[in-house]
Amino acid sequence: VTSCGRLSGRRHHHTAMKVTMVRSSAALLVALLPSGSDAFSPGGHRRNHVRPAPKKKSDESGPSLPIDVAAPPPPRSGLGMGKDDGGSPKFSLSNLFSSDGGAAAPSLRGSAATLEPHPSKRDHINPLNALYPANRETIESGAGLSSPPLPFHPDVVSGVLDNGFSYVFLPNRSPPGRFEAHLQVFSGSADELQPQQGIAHLTEHVAYMGSRKRERLFGTGSQTNAYTDFHHTVFYAACPARTPRGDAHMLPMALDALCDVMEARCDPARIEKERQAVLSEMTMVNTIEYRVECQILSTLHRENRLAKRFPIGKESLIRSWRQDDVKTWHRTHYRPDNVLLYVVGDLDPEMVQKTVQDKFGHLTAERQGAEIKIPELKPEASDLADATVAGTMKQAQSWHYPPVRHDFCVVEGVKDVLDAAEESGQMIINDSKDRDPISVYDIHLQQPYDMDDKVQLLKEAEVAPGKRIRPHIFKHELLQNFSFHLFAKRPVEPIVDMESFRRSLARRICLAALQIRLNVGGRSDDPAFTFVEFNQLDSAREGCAVCSLDMTAEPARWEEAIEASVAEIRKLGVHGVTPGEMERYASALLTDAEQLAAQGDMISHGDQLAYLMETVANGHTFMSSEQSYAITEAALSTLTLEEVNSAASELCAHITGLNDGEAGSEGTVVAVACTPRSADGDAPSELTEDRLCAAIARACRADVEPVEDVVVPHTLVTDDELARAVEEHPPAWAEGSFTDGTPNTPADRITRPFTLRRLSNGIRVGINQNPAESQRGHLRIVAPGGRDAERRLGFPDGS
Repeated sequence: VTSCGRLSGRRHHHTAMKVTMVRSSAALLVALLPSGSDAFSPGGHRRNHVRPAPKKKSDESGPSLPIDVAAPPPPRSGLGMGKDDGGSPKFSLSNLFSSDGGAAAPSLRGSAATLEPHPSKRDHINPLNALYPANRETIESGAGLSSPPLPFHPDVVSGVLDNGFSYVFLPNRSPPGRFEAHLQVFSGSADELQPQQGIAHLTEHVAYMGSRKRERLFGTGSQTNAYTDFHHTVFYAACPARTPRGDAHMLPMALDALCDVMEARCDPARIEKERQAVLSEMTMVNTIEYRVECQILSTLHRENRLAKRFPIGKESLIRSWRQDDVKTWHRTHYRPDNVLLYVVGDLDPEMVQKTVQDKFGHLTAERQGAEIKIPELKPEASDLADATVAGTMKQAQSWHYPPVRHDFCVVEGVKDVLDAAEESGQMIINDSKDRDPISVYDIHLQQPYDMDDKVQLLKEAEVAPGKRIRPHIFKHELLQNFSFHLFAKRPVEPIVDMESFRRSLARRICLAALQIRLNVGGRSDDPAFTFVEFNQLDSAREGCAVCSLDMTAEPARWEEAIEASVAEIRKLGVHGVTPGEMERYASALLTDAEQLAAQGDMISHGDQLAYLMETVANGHTFMSSEQSYAITEAALSTLTLEEVNSAASELCAHITGLNDGEAGSEGTVVAVACTPRSADGDAPSELTEDRLCAAIARACRADVEPVEDVVVPHTLVTDDELARAVEEHPPAWAEGSFTDGTPNTPADRITRPFTLRRLSNGIRVGINQNPAESQRGHLRIVAPGGRDAERRLGFPDGS
């Protein structure tokens, strides 16, 4: 599991048309082994006032999206829990909360009819989103869509068991004879109550290390791990399809280990051992990069729970928990309706579906709820469950999202996601309670609490009438450079039809064009900034899309760097891209899609699974690489410059809108500056929040000229020139010769492992065949000399 920081550890993959950024935080998303996490990306929504109560639904009025109705909305009674076949709680990968001691508990194999409803289970949208069978059928029919639907991957299989357990399987043969299974539990640190901060992470450790059935995978060539985030906890096993000895199927063994997670035992000795591991991890991640990440995220998400629920938790609470605490969390959240199983690999679909049914079909929420050990937490856990389905992005858009709202920054005409879900009947009020859960329960944690960090909440500056910036400055003596981060949070747009797909392509063209412009500006003789990147990413962990500008500069030049980078974004928003830029980056997009399609079934299980999880989480249509290439080719063939520039205007609207009199986004722009602190405690150049906002406002008001279009030739040597050169200097192979005693290599045949020879003009050539990546190759041309040759040969510096 990889971990990296938004500022210092981001991974970048740039092709001519593809700009991809993955952001993660070693301590915010905490995993078991070294310390791992997924990527981070901020989210967006909503005003600060208390939402009005959604209309109560009658029994006849159903929500617009499918809702799990395995059990009626329960009264506030207790949290849930489960056990193994013998009546004793089990220990396993996903077993975040369970125990083996205490009073006798009902067997998991007992009759669910005799048990009370689970106190935290509510009817909710299915986590399969577009792959939920009823949703898929609706999308494929085109009902409610304004353009033709995108095709689904022909081989992907998904379903829901009678107990609400959801699964998805994708056949894949790279590498052959192996598979991966990931169990995603839709509860993370954002779901923790006030006395539970950090318990999702601790339970992940306990369940992962304590599973006896996971230990059976040792020595089989399998890999297992787990990680915790704001919005989920994930356990996985990557295994061979068959055992090395005995040639038995490995899938039942892997799913046994993952089911063990759902029926976890929590031995006190294991809890103590993992408690020390978590506390050690807390010390290891306490770096300046982590502190910067916390400052950024707590400012960006100050209107919701994410600002106060980092996965690492609170040390004093971690030291205090006992078996019942862990078990209460586990039995509350590890329910069959609250998980999703992904399987990707070289397996038979029918065998996968049968094994899933055999291993997970017996689980019920009611049996989990019967083993909640701390009844005092049941009322608040029940209130949190009510508020989640009544007024958060988790119920409004995707069950993968954390239970939050956002202060979105959107252009005029874009409807609020929560309002739209409320009008459609998707938000649910528990009819057994005569009160609005959103106004009664502080789900967004806007009130002060005893263990809160000392932060000033929701301070905003108005830089023009109706134009607001939420500024924050973080000063620390360990920082070396000035960094600046400007954010706008927007709703995730599900990509399910041709129209939404075309808009996503237009945005990618704009982002690629702007990034190249920024890179060129950073390569000048005296650049204002040392690093700059602009991007917009969908983030399931934060429940929104985040448009971000990330920039670093010398501390003394912070104002100049802000004005230069922000003005470049404003230029794109006002004037758009040039015809030449559109042609180049659209062509590169198509090339990327073509190369991906050419790999066919050579795409690894891990890459396929990561793409599948991201696509499902955000409600997009999951397509094969071949389908994606065909759709990309069809969309780009008719995509117009006007569409691309419209996307540019929308993408940059939070910047252009800060200029008084110009149309732009409605909502709050978030600005965070991190800077070194001198010995006397002052920041360089008297950096204050007022000066920060003033610098942003100046950049947004600056006059900008359109970029001059540059015609880039498709080739630097024409076909006629090439033909003439070949005629004048006929190419021929010569044998390879060496000065170290190596025998000469022949000029007329291929040798292994390398073919080494010369061209008749003296150029040396080395070739190695590698079939690992289909339809791909790597070419490198090296010209000896460099700056040293300039001095030796008497050429001017830089020539």
